[in-house]
Amino acid sequence: MPVEMRMWRIDGDEPRPLTTKALPAEKELHQFLLRDPSLLGVRLLVIGSEVPTPYGKRLDLLAIDTDGNLHVLELKRDRTPREVVAQILDYGSWASTLSRDEVIDIADKHLEQPFEAAFEDVFGSAPPDELNGELQLTVVASELDSSSERIVNYLRGFGVPINAVFFSYLEDDGRRYLARSWLATSDEGTPAAASAAKKGKRAAWNGLDWYVSFGGDRRWDDARRFGFVAAGGGKFYSQTMRSLPEGARVWVNVPGTGYVGVGKTLAPARRWTEALVKVGEGWVKLAEQDLVGQPRAHFDAVDDDVAEWVVPVEWLDARPETEAYWEKGMFASQHSACKLRQEFTLERLADHFGIENKGE
Repeated sequence: MPVEMRMWRIDGDEPRPLTTKALPAEKELHQFLLRDPSLLGVRLLVIGSEVPTPYGKRLDLLAIDTDGNLHVLELKRDRTPREVVAQILDYGSWASTLSRDEVIDIADKHLEQPFEAAFEDVFGSAPPDELNGELQLTVVASELDSSSERIVNYLRGFGVPINAVFFSYLEDDGRRYLARSWLATSDEGTPAAASAAKKGKRAAWNGLDWYVSFGGDRRWDDARRFGFVAAGGGKFYSQTMRSLPEGARVWVNVPGTGYVGVGKTLAPARRWTEALVKVGEGWVKLAEQDLVGQPRAHFDAVDDDVAEWVVPVEWLDARPETEAYWEKGMFASQHSACKLRQEFTLERLADHFGIENKGE
């Protein structure tokens, strides 16, 4: 049976029904969602409105969630259930093939700032490396008929990531209200569909650039002076530092401060007690140097996963923390080290630190 939404206002002991009316124009829903997609009950960033497709049609709204998954939102308008469902499936078949670069291109044409900056504004972090890994299709309507409900539920039974949401428009004493209802609740177990083709959906890596987080009680002044990066205190931190290869280019970020340096790794990671750094033309033991920061208890731990690991670095440019560089939307990670794929960050870092060719 079709979904119906009713609301009552309690006056004393008597419930009084609010009057349900038709929206002045269903296109108002388009504008409401364009301005505030959280009306759907999930945080989304709208990256496209009336998005042109290769088939001469325009997709109503294209949005993205915090995991980088796309959401296709299509208004029912005055179309029949078969027409609107066929249309959103058609759009979904196209959207599922969009590469990371194509998603960002659509977003940059719609947004008033770079995609990465807009993403951070909404979700509080840089976009993930993979975009459009999964897809969700949503039919948006001002009312839902039994035929639409039957078709959507039938498709969901086959694992199609489709749902329907409808908004009731109510008035009461001169005030206007919107009430939302989903056809299927989020806990009914139909997952978003993995996109058919993965090619190009994960940011490409140039084989050279790595991100390094230099935080905790470690002193950047020491790392800058003696040429090294380091991490430890647990497997989560030590294993990624140990993965840094010789010859990697590392971009160092001090969490909460910004990027402070770029350099080339000179050797694989070694434990703190054995670590060597290059001073002038020779190598010296880091543990024997006059450091500002004091070694912590885990630095000489027996367990490799807990111990501090050090990678020697030849700095191409290393600046004081007071000159740290950061722009909204730049990449950051809790990992001590990881491959740096995000073009937005690499382009800005290369320009800021004067690295002419970020791929060499």
